Amino acid sequence: MTDTLIILAGGASSRMKKSKASTLSDEMTTQANTRSKALILLNDRPMLDYVLYNAKQAGITNVIIVIHPKGTLFKEYYGNKERSNHFHGVSISYAVQHIPEGREKPLGTTDALLQAMEQYPTLKKTTFLVCNADNLYSTTAFFALRENKNSHAFLNYDRDALQYPMERIARFALTKVTTEQYLEDIIEKPEASEVEHYRNTDGTFRVSMNIFKFEGASFYPYLVACPMHPERNEKELPTAVLAMVHEHPTAMQAIPFAEHVPDLTGKDDIFILNDYLSTHIPTLDWNA
Repeated sequence: MTDTLIILAGGASSRMKKSKASTLSDEMTTQANTRSKALILLNDRPMLDYVLYNAKQAGITNVIIVIHPKGTLFKEYYGNKERSNHFHGVSISYAVQHIPEGREKPLGTTDALLQAMEQYPTLKKTTFLVCNADNLYSTTAFFALRENKNSHAFLNYDRDALQYPMERIARFALTKVTTEQYLEDIIEKPEASEVEHYRNTDGTFRVSMNIFKFEGASFYPYLVACPMHPERNEKELPTAVLAMVHEHPTAMQAIPFAEHVPDLTGKDDIFILNDYLSTHIPTLDWNA
């Protein structure tokens, strides 16, 4: 099983900065408007602490955090060295997602992973997990991917298990898989009249929450060749994944999963996550 996790934390956090929350303190509003979402304090600890904690409990010992070129604040929490910082039994390294000339924002999640693999060439010879920095995946989720024997896999979440308002859930892209549980397609913003066509054989609608397992050698070419999204003007990981499965239909294993994934998208989510963590992870016992 792989023990390496790449965490994508180099984004601009635009939706967080644009969102509003009238009862948020001035200090927390400043954090939400200036920090990476991964470093916003939740119950006095950065959001990323909780992701790292759950990953460690699942056996992850090597983490590469992909950061913005101005992401020096990460080093105040997780170590000043570029590589192999010791953090509660986890080795933390950084990959910088450099921004192309003429752009203000990073080039997307495909670009983030591509730059990480080019800065750490050993990733092209091994398997690893990839996840967002602003979703709190469970220990069970990380372990399910680690123990999966397919070269490439992702967690295919039951949409009804996600504890979000339906108007938010309706914006999630739906996944389509074969009867053997291999990914066929990812459908963005399906028309209401078409949604029923994407119901799984078990009666569920399922979505990807952007947590994957990849084999570097076979996936790398699809990162290099990934086109720009026509609307968002970024290179996105699902586009590279779909390019791979269209050429190799049994490449990406879908692992059925049913649990909530707390998310830090807007300022209101800070309150929701504080309450969630108070109940589910009241303390971080790194030695457990």
